[in-house]
Amino acid sequence: MKDKYLELQEIAGPVSRETFDCLVGFESEFRKWSTRINLAAPSTLDTLWSRHILDSAQIARLESNALKWLDLGSGGGFPGAVLAILMRDRPGTHIDLVESNNKKAAFLRSVLGSYRAPARVHVSRIEDAATLVQQPEIVTARALAPLPKLLGLAEPWLTRGAKAQFHKGREYAAEVAESVNQWRFDLIEHQSRIDRASRVLEISGLTRNES
Repeated sequence: MKDKYLELQEIAGPVSRETFDCLVGFESEFRKWSTRINLAAPSTLDTLWSRHILDSAQIARLESNALKWLDLGSGGGFPGAVLAILMRDRPGTHIDLVESNNKKAAFLRSVLGSYRAPARVHVSRIEDAATLVQQPEIVTARALAPLPKLLGLAEPWLTRGAKAQFHKGREYAAEVAESVNQWRFDLIEHQSRIDRASRVLEISGLTRNES
């Protein structure tokens, strides 16, 4: 079995041992809280490190210079909480996490506070969050909504210059094709380092198609 610390660095880039220990602690806390609230599908807990944590961490390598981040529909913390912990090694960074579920938001606040991650958790519907979050450089989301709807949720920030890094599964191409009926945008597809059939979609220059 590959050393988890080396594995993390291969996926996310340089990570201090202290920050790695925080992510291992996050994994442990996630499992404990998952016995009380639904943070992730129980069937995925056996592969929590690779399927959720490393999958989230790969965004850090794609945007190594970004300082201001926004994670939409953070849920159990993927990718937002993982990125927030990784940002401990990046002075001046900050991430806002938006989650409407009070129990999940309580988990995020507890665990991120304990690891002194540069993050703030907003208990809010995404549709109401535009007035709560300053303009970010990067917007992330994972397993939140089909791409056409996801672009609508992120529109307040993406149309003002932010760039998206959205995790998408094997049906990503169909979602992209459906999105161009309503939206115009620049797209770069990054092959997932965890699942070769999945992608991280880098989206910028978002505008609505003229009706």
